[in-house]
Amino acid sequence: MDIILKYFPGLTDMQKEQFGALYDLYTDWNSKINVISRKDIANLYEHHVLHSLGIAKIINFKPGTGVMDLGTGGGFPGIPLAILFPEVTFHLVDSIGKKVKVATEVANAIGLKNVTTRHCRAEEEKQQFDFVVSRAVMPLADLLKIIRKNIRKEQHNALPNGLICLKGGELDKEVMPVRNQALITDLKDFFNEEYFETKKVVYVPVH
Repeated sequence: MDIILKYFPGLTDMQKEQFGALYDLYTDWNSKINVISRKDIANLYEHHVLHSLGIAKIINFKPGTGVMDLGTGGGFPGIPLAILFPEVTFHLVDSIGKKVKVATEVANAIGLKNVTTRHCRAEEEKQQFDFVVSRAVMPLADLLKIIRKNIRKEQHNALPNGLICLKGGELDKEVMPVRNQALITDLKDFFNEEYFETKKVVYVPVH
């Protein structure tokens, strides 16, 4: 938990409490439904929570913004972002029902009022949002095709509405189709742990 305070020192008591509760909740749920690899649960705050918050290093969502987290798994990046941005609504979608159950139960347990969840395939979700966020779910080009329908026209954030993905490793090929529009940010510029050496946030506006 200290690692979160190191990079986000201005948290309210409520936010500290919510972030602090995640470890026990995920450890407990993970023993029943595997949403995080067993050997990685000890690194929950660095590899999952802080990684999710990397998105907040490129955009400070304005109150009232609507965000869909596609392929949320057990709630990443949606739940950490929902704690950080209590005035923003997050809709967490995954095609695997038991993972959605974990995300729903964790959000309820820490009292997040700004989170909704849905068990469905991305193609089935017709609602519109300002942004879609996602963590390494599928190649960018495929993701963009699916989520175009979900991005609303009216803008009210500093960045135009679009897709924000957490990605790792070699991205040149993947970004090729959108390289003129994509904004790629290295998380190692913000977080100095070795884990973030190759981690990036990729933002693509969707018109």
